[in-house]
Amino acid sequence: MMDLSKSARISFGAKLDKTNPSGIHISDETYIASGTIIFAHDFSRSLYADTFIGKQCFIGANVIIMPGIVIGNNTIIGAGSVVTKNIPDNCIAVGNPAKIIKEGIKTKCYGELI
Repeated sequence: MMDLSKSARISFGAKLDKTNPSGIHISDETYIASGTIIFAHDFSRSLYADTFIGKQCFIGANVIIMPGIVIGNNTIIGAGSVVTKNIPDNCIAVGNPAKIIKEGIKTKCYGELI
């Protein structure tokens, strides 16, 4: 069973890993946009790893989050990014692979910048 906060919002077009559903953790007031794929397994490496997304995050459209990644609280991931490494709290990350372009940000509900 996936660990999804009742206050998280997940678009209908998002895809959450059903091969390892107990490995998906999405925290309070986080928004996952359409087309996003969140993995918690990788057959090629025989890897089953928990993937965590923090509180008050915004995950843009068509983002891919690889297994075992931790995305911190109050973080924004730009549309189309591929997250291959952990992203700390209070950051904006974009690109393929995703890189931090801004630190020290603050967000409120569903990752809206303050």
